[in-house]
Amino acid sequence: MIRKLLLFFLVGAVIGVIVFSLRSPGVSPVDPDAPASSEERVGTAITASRENAIVQAVERVSDAVVTVATITEQSHSPFGRGDFFRRFFRSREPVPGMGSGVMVDSMGMVLTNEHVVRNALRIEIVLPDGRFFVARVLGRAIDYDLAVLQIQCEDSLRFAAAPLGDSEDLIVGEWVIAIGNPLGYQLTDHKPSATVGVVSALEREVKGETESGAIYKNMIQTDAAINPGNSGGALVNAMGEVIGINTFILSTTGGSMGLGFAIPIHIARRIIDDIVEYGRVREVWIGLGVWNINHQYVAHRLGIANRNGLLVMAVDPGSPADRAGVEMYDIIRGVNRRPVRTDRDARREIFGAAPGDRLALQIERDGRLQEISFILEEKPTP
Repeated sequence: MIRKLLLFFLVGAVIGVIVFSLRSPGVSPVDPDAPASSEERVGTAITASRENAIVQAVERVSDAVVTVATITEQSHSPFGRGDFFRRFFRSREPVPGMGSGVMVDSMGMVLTNEHVVRNALRIEIVLPDGRFFVARVLGRAIDYDLAVLQIQCEDSLRFAAAPLGDSEDLIVGEWVIAIGNPLGYQLTDHKPSATVGVVSALEREVKGETESGAIYKNMIQTDAAINPGNSGGALVNAMGEVIGINTFILSTTGGSMGLGFAIPIHIARRIIDDIVEYGRVREVWIGLGVWNINHQYVAHRLGIANRNGLLVMAVDPGSPADRAGVEMYDIIRGVNRRPVRTDRDARREIFGAAPGDRLALQIERDGRLQEISFILEEKPTP
């Protein structure tokens, strides 16, 4: 009897151990078809969310954003301004400068701002991987603040090129990324940094420095942080396409205040094409001299009630406008079907046009409106 009881308890203990072992998480069998736990699902979602469109856009372009290092020369004298000896005792000191650039083809062509390489005695392009090459200015467009550089290297060498997008299809509020090298010599590497924002406004006209000679029209405004050193870098859309060249900021502190401006890439494309094909940026020729009629004296003397527009005061013989039939005292009310109030409005509509483009003028003559269109030509050399 005692033996039967001992055998009963022994069997029960073994069964209990087996049941406990099966329930223990450390030895439970894994079912590959079982649904993931909540922790596993959260981890997978976080990992997927990190690889968002912004990350992918930066990865697509960053290898093509380079550092543009320059050496300029600065004159220095121990004597003060106006001192007689100042003209005889001067020393020249090398001054380093740095900006950003965008590789636009695999052969080593770099697009940057003209002010980044202005007066440079030596230009070097530094790649994100640390390699550097001497470069020369292939061409520059001061009015547009753009310059095209060419890396001096073996013909067999190839570089990462940035995909160029469509800046004429932008939407206010869409995501953009500014990629460049704002810290310059303060870092030991030359990998570009990225800041994110939105397109704040389009077709901005901003008054630039008068001594620079540049005209800043049709600019893209963004709140993506653009800082010193970012000039010449890429403004990129969420698809990883360059849609602008970061150029300057408006700031009272010297740092980013959310007012950055970039040159649209469709304007930059025209500059690149002209420099590559013709070795220069071709200026368009219309052949008109105009007055603003918003001035009270002009409007009153000519009996013009509507003061929005331009009064044609000169027509160059043989010019595109002359051959198309524009006459003295015509009133230009619109350019390319957009109303114009002053010559600044007209210049904005014409800015960025190239020889071969069609220009349409909405003309008022003898109280009647008509449209005169013609093909723009290159400005004749003197």
